[in-house]
Amino acid sequence: MNKFLSIVLLTIVASCHQPTSSLVERVDPGTVLVRDSLTDELNEIHQRGFINGFGVAIVDEDEVLYTKGIGYSNVQDDQSYTEETIQNIGSVSKTFIGLALMKAQQLGQLKLDDPIANYLPFEVQNPAFPAVPITIRHLATHTSTILDTDYYDEKTYLLKDDVVVSDSLTTHGEVFNPASSKEPLLSFLERMLSEDGDLYEKTGFLENQPGEIYEYSNVGATLAAAILEVATGKPFKDFATEHILKPLDMGHSGWSFDDVNMELYTTLYINPTTALPYYSLITYPDGGLITSPSDLGKYLSELIKGHAGEGVLLSKESYGELFAEQLSAEQLPGRSTESAYDDEYNSGIFMGFTPGGFVGHTGGDPGVATYMFFNPATKVGRLLMINTSVGGSPGGVDEFYAIWNKLGEYEAKLSSAQHGK
Repeated sequence: MNKFLSIVLLTIVASCHQPTSSLVERVDPGTVLVRDSLTDELNEIHQRGFINGFGVAIVDEDEVLYTKGIGYSNVQDDQSYTEETIQNIGSVSKTFIGLALMKAQQLGQLKLDDPIANYLPFEVQNPAFPAVPITIRHLATHTSTILDTDYYDEKTYLLKDDVVVSDSLTTHGEVFNPASSKEPLLSFLERMLSEDGDLYEKTGFLENQPGEIYEYSNVGATLAAAILEVATGKPFKDFATEHILKPLDMGHSGWSFDDVNMELYTTLYINPTTALPYYSLITYPDGGLITSPSDLGKYLSELIKGHAGEGVLLSKESYGELFAEQLSAEQLPGRSTESAYDDEYNSGIFMGFTPGGFVGHTGGDPGVATYMFFNPATKVGRLLMINTSVGGSPGGVDEFYAIWNKLGEYEAKLSSAQHGK
């Protein structure tokens, strides 16, 4: 979702839970000591006070090695943030679109190189290159030339309840709209991308040929999910739940407030003292997955297995395409090597590759920042999800990276302790 937060984070980089039902956990005293030490250090970092609550996990291809919630899910009510606390995770959600597309292709319901015109009931074309078809692969690799205009931030965020929202509760142009503004994905996208749409702008497309250059696009990602709906005859949320959430036993996760237990939902904060109202997204596939550290850890473990050709959600061939670097250096002229976790260094199918060799994605929205990456060489990964905006606070960014780097310090320790290496 809001890439500004990810950019801020990337440019200011500072140098014992019971087993889940689907992942068998082998615990010995050494592992317990390592986990307790990590928990102590995370609690110490939390004392800096810029992030109210956060959840973390460290996983390998076999299991969740460590998952924990630290701090508060609701400061006023003194509610703890736990490994089962849920929240939306921003653009990490896009990786689920990638898996869903690969599953639909595996089932013979679409092909990534199909023109999107094969599926849409309205026309979408780059006005500078009307004869060049945009394909599903273009959408999935952010090379469609579709841009996020101001209408994206102004129209996509929806309040859960009818409350008055101060302008001070937005960060970078987001507008919280009444719940009654909700509309189907295809309807919203037609308004934005069809020449006859009331939200259409010619400047909503790059002056480049589709496929020529990488430009991150939330709208393009949502369009990919909408095409999947047409191709499969199912709402995206239903298809993704059937083929991803349920097989991985992600029982606390869902794509709407109706799909989850709201008693587990954290309050989100624009700063440590100011709470945000509950909100959702019209474009929910691109950033609206609601999940917990425990559930997301199961998903990350599956990604590691899939990268190694042993995943359960997709065939080896489908995982191979999901994780294949799709773009050339010429398609990524502005990419940077400054951050080891810049997920726009190259692209798989809605899967980011970083200069440091990591695979995963970042995410950000009001009150939300999420990192989820694994190291293909070590087959160990980590994730961090927080409930407090940090984009306007150097202290908050430093705290975010202190947590993230601390998890990195413990990856090898936990893996060694758990597997007796």
